[in-house]
Amino acid sequence: MLADDSTIRGMSKIRSPLNYFLISVIGVVLLTFLGPQEQSLGSNVRIVYLHGVLVLTAEIAFLAAGLSGLLGLLLRRDRLHAWSAALGRTGIVFWLTYLPLSLWAMQSNWNGLFLSEPRFRLAMIFAVSGVLLQAGLWILNIAPLTSLGNLLYILVLRVVFSTAQNIMHPPPSPIFNSGNAVIIGYFMLLNLLALLAAFFLARLFLDLKHNS
Repeated sequence: MLADDSTIRGMSKIRSPLNYFLISVIGVVLLTFLGPQEQSLGSNVRIVYLHGVLVLTAEIAFLAAGLSGLLGLLLRRDRLHAWSAALGRTGIVFWLTYLPLSLWAMQSNWNGLFLSEPRFRLAMIFAVSGVLLQAGLWILNIAPLTSLGNLLYILVLRVVFSTAQNIMHPPPSPIFNSGNAVIIGYFMLLNLLALLAAFFLARLFLDLKHNS
């Protein structure tokens, strides 16, 4: 017996990337509250965990957008151009989300806002330029141009940040060099869950593009 149209539509909604994205986001939030405390920062370190996870997820999304765009330009595949567009928009969503958490982390852990901190200032610049870029690419709606824009964006971002001064973000990574297996394992799990959320958000953007 074949399912009727209403049943098929209902199953389609259940399987929607939006639902999976929301479930993943809820998982990230819940896992953040369960994060291990740190000796000097106490429970406030959980904000730092989430802040780090969101910026890493954003950069990975930007990188994936750039690589998809490059392959789309080389292979002339519309599907790769579409993925570049979806991943670029996903990256800017996560980048914008990380910025308020960065302010929260400053206030909670260091009792003040250091707005002139070099990397935070650059993050703000790339947030504004990223929003304008994605809006412009969406309005123009030229697939190769979108891929090229996403490729140039991640290249410029990485070059600029590689030469930026480290004040509140001392290298190497404090988490991965902590020697604490629990903290490292937790941070990696939180990253994987955030990346899963980013994947479903990109799929949602793809579906919206297809439906339009």
